[in-house]
Amino acid sequence: MSRIKIVTDSSSDLSLEVRQKYDIRAVPLKIFFGEKMYLDGVNLTPTQFYEELAKSSVMPSTSQPSPGDFVKVYQELGQEADSIISIHMSSKQSGTYQSAMVAREMLPDLDIEVIDSKATCLTLGLMVLAAAEAVKQGKSKEQIVKMVKRLASNDNTRVIFVVESLDYLQKNGRIGKASAFLGTLLNIKPILTYEDGIVAPAEKARGKSKALDRLVAMIQEYGGDPKKLQIALSHGARPEEFERVKQKIKEVYGVENIIEGEIGPVTGSHAGPGLIAVAFYNKDLLEG
Repeated sequence: MSRIKIVTDSSSDLSLEVRQKYDIRAVPLKIFFGEKMYLDGVNLTPTQFYEELAKSSVMPSTSQPSPGDFVKVYQELGQEADSIISIHMSSKQSGTYQSAMVAREMLPDLDIEVIDSKATCLTLGLMVLAAAEAVKQGKSKEQIVKMVKRLASNDNTRVIFVVESLDYLQKNGRIGKASAFLGTLLNIKPILTYEDGIVAPAEKARGKSKALDRLVAMIQEYGGDPKKLQIALSHGARPEEFERVKQKIKEVYGVENIIEGEIGPVTGSHAGPGLIAVAFYNKDLLEG
């Protein structure tokens, strides 16, 4: 059996515990508060990030890993792996995928497959976990690559999320098609999604509570039979809202296996605090 290693980037928002369990390497992005630089997930946790965000007078910014950062990881893993599958955030949102591609070209003797997930956050994390599970099941590199590309194509892995404000997305240039929601009435909460790798509007709701109720309802509207879905739920510094949405998903759909996560510094820098996101795919896609 070939030895396959899975690599992603820190925007996947997979906890250290999960990464260790599934032997996943996450290459960190850089987070800047003015002149202060942090490595996402290395010396800056989600909790620390939101604490810094609350007191900082400057808007945080992010920077992708360099090709050299990827080369270092690939070389290390290449000493024990036959193949490396490297799955990264949307190339329309970051240069991370391109850095990984450059690193692959610098290492022609290694078998490296780099995949654009067309997603970020725990949506990317879902695809990475599916790949890691497939490695544990003994699937071939070709089978895993096909599966991940299937999950990443045609918005097969969907995400729906509620933000408290569009200010961060607008100021960081990540607002995409959701710019249609700018200038809406006070207390109107945008419900957003991703379409082909960029942020897009889905709906609007009056107040956060109604927006979160719609978030739950839209899982079935977008994804079909909830019993066939693998669902992930994450939040940015809003644990109480997270718990309420999680319980409602369980009550309404009768599902128990919900992957949980926290929105990390990368997405938090672009969307601000208060984001609640649900991501899902149909488990039939795992088998093609």
